[in-house]
Amino acid sequence: MDNPALTIGLAMALGMISQVTARHIRLPGIVVLLGAGFLFGPDGLNWVRTGSLGPSLHIIVGFAVAVILFEGGMNLRFSRIKREQNTIQGLITLGAFITFLGGTLASLFFLGWDLRTSILFGTIIIVTGPTVISPLLKRVRIHHGVSTVLEAEGILLDAIGAIVAVVALEIAISPSGLSFIKGLFHIVSRLAVGATLGLIGGGVLMLLFRIRKLIPEGLENVFILSWVFALFQISNTVSPESGIAAVTVAGMTLGNSKIYIHRELLEFKEQLTVLMIGMLFIILAADVRISDIQLLGWQGVWTVLFLMFIIRPLSVFLSTGKTDLERRHKLLLSWIAPRGIVAAAVASLFAFELNLHGYDGSQLRALVFLLIIMTVLAAGLTGGWVASILDLRRKSESGWIILGAHEVARLLARLLKQGGNEVICIDENPKSCRLAENEGIKVFYGNALGDRTLQRAEPDSRKGIIALSGNEEVNFIFSQRVKHYRKEMIILTGIKINDEGITSKMIADTGGRIPFGRAVDIDMWSIWIRKGLTKYSSYKVGENTNIDFSDETIIGLLLPLVSIRNNSTSPIDDYFKIKSGDIITFLINTQKEEDANEWLKEKGFKSGPVARPGLSLF
Repeated sequence: MDNPALTIGLAMALGMISQVTARHIRLPGIVVLLGAGFLFGPDGLNWVRTGSLGPSLHIIVGFAVAVILFEGGMNLRFSRIKREQNTIQGLITLGAFITFLGGTLASLFFLGWDLRTSILFGTIIIVTGPTVISPLLKRVRIHHGVSTVLEAEGILLDAIGAIVAVVALEIAISPSGLSFIKGLFHIVSRLAVGATLGLIGGGVLMLLFRIRKLIPEGLENVFILSWVFALFQISNTVSPESGIAAVTVAGMTLGNSKIYIHRELLEFKEQLTVLMIGMLFIILAADVRISDIQLLGWQGVWTVLFLMFIIRPLSVFLSTGKTDLERRHKLLLSWIAPRGIVAAAVASLFAFELNLHGYDGSQLRALVFLLIIMTVLAAGLTGGWVASILDLRRKSESGWIILGAHEVARLLARLLKQGGNEVICIDENPKSCRLAENEGIKVFYGNALGDRTLQRAEPDSRKGIIALSGNEEVNFIFSQRVKHYRKEMIILTGIKINDEGITSKMIADTGGRIPFGRAVDIDMWSIWIRKGLTKYSSYKVGENTNIDFSDETIIGLLLPLVSIRNNSTSPIDDYFKIKSGDIITFLINTQKEEDANEWLKEKGFKSGPVARPGLSLF
């Protein structure tokens, strides 16, 4: 029965079932989604009948894409983009042009298509697939620099590429013969309109949410969702197809601000995006006939292989030639370039519009879907293996997670980083997170007890965690929750001095350790750092030294932070056994510096370099 409501409902349910199944069998979600789309579409069980949606299909796709790209924009951090800006800039300009040229020539040569259709295909495949890349990067942990480039390339090119493609379609079907120069003007003007409206829309949202209680509690997420839908359609009304750029820029604007519902908004948008991706892939895959793909024959396969193995590496190497990117990074970027939901949506729009104007768009759409299928399978099934061969897959036990981004936590993070450790801080305080980012520390803003925030920090690949929040109950709960991800992980749980809550015995009974070797008043040490009343210094352990860091005489004088042994830097804990030759870094209360120096001298420490918190020590 051609029931549009039933089609949408089934697509949503089947999309979520497919993604749940993909998680259990450890396959890329899009692989299962495409298979389900074909299975339940007209060539299979015929449950999902996209024909029943008629013109409303593109309205539904538009709204869903708006949510997906807004969420993607929110996850793009300017600080991360800035570090890789030369590479990203090259890929979205010269790299995109090479991809367009390669796609056009490939379809002309291998398939013998006319120039009009070949150019349209070339413009569609400019985009990559953030909806595919993001889940892939969560499943296959690869080098952070490469991850940032892949995410930014996908999100930014989706906005740019979709506009370029739609303008190319307008040129192709324009009865008056829209000129190339006018086409370029349309591309630039639509990007400008979208970016401007996105900045305005995102900026207004940011200002609204800086005023506490202006938006009633519980209505924040749906308020922003309605704002995104309105912004998308307003931008499209002002300048056709500029809405994609508008919602992407609005997402980036809001995502890089510090608003009080930032964490809840991200979680809501991520869940909604998962739902939208599932529904769209089911609908769009069901809209493609298998017979159309079969008609492409081996020529279609050769076209896709040419794009994967010749054009993609060529675009990466040429567009990043003047960057300091290593060859192995370029090789991994060349291998991971799956197409996703925007390419599928634009291809379906092209097929619809071309058919309306008397052209056959089915083969064009079929080739785009063949490209999606082959690139997704290649990246999803072999991406981790290729990253391992290139030594760009992040290894297990690759650093520490610190709960807290206050002064003591940031100092400890910097010292561990200087010792070659990867460190991630998690905090709900936006000011602390901003300070951590300014100091070059990777930080996640959010509730560390929430599964989504914790999973982003990838605890299953870490050497250990250090719970240093000001609330020892939260520290204890966080520590116990992390243990479920990896049993061999080192767990350091901070507790307060003379507190009747969490005790050292409770920590020991659960297999945990106490950072700094004893209970510490973290809040007081943080205040002293803020007031400039501390310094930190490294000391070498002398012969026959027997030191107990739980010694109460050093409370308020010294805070042992990290040890260096055999060129390996580790945090101090109550299980730490000091050895001759170790280098210990202490945080010293300068108000009682004489007493601290006397204790260090008495214990046989030899002084080393000194620095104030915030300055480089080594």
